[in-house]
Amino acid sequence: MVPKLWNETIAAHRHAVRGATMDATAALVAEQGLRSVTMSQIAEETGIGRATLYKYFPDVEAILDAWHQRQITGHLEYLADVRDQAGDAGERLEAVLEAYALISHESHGHHNTELAAFLHRDQQVARAQQQLRHMIRDLLIEAAETGDLRDDVAPDELASYCLHALTAASSLPSKAAVRRLVTVTLAGLRPPR
Repeated sequence: MVPKLWNETIAAHRHAVRGATMDATAALVAEQGLRSVTMSQIAEETGIGRATLYKYFPDVEAILDAWHQRQITGHLEYLADVRDQAGDAGERLEAVLEAYALISHESHGHHNTELAAFLHRDQQVARAQQQLRHMIRDLLIEAAETGDLRDDVAPDELASYCLHALTAASSLPSKAAVRRLVTVTLAGLRPPR
């Protein structure tokens, strides 16, 4: 029987190898382009043998899919943490919208067009967007119940409005501009006079 500590050490090692492989692949693709990166380059950059690399991933696309899933999961966890650390419903909504807009702003420069098209082709992005839309919708419902936000538009519609409005953050020149966009978006959520 293998001791528990040994199993934990092996699991941690495998996790570290997967993480290093994903990071190396993302860096190589950013540097050379999606179609130029090979498994041999990734193995060399990661410091493992090609045979070992193939035990973890069948090809470059699988590595990028895993990397992207890790990014998405990390962003959603971060947004949940931001939501949980803020005060009342209105403050939580504002904090989540600002954090999302800043993520969008910062991520924009990291993807070239070819890579973005590859990464956004599948269901994992749609599922993440749905989770985010639900998080924002729930905050909108809470804030509307306190009278801080309008209740004359369906929460799902307002959540879509917020997400679409904040996609503009990816093309803004500064974090200050992103914060102004969030302020304008929030103004559209206030009850009509």
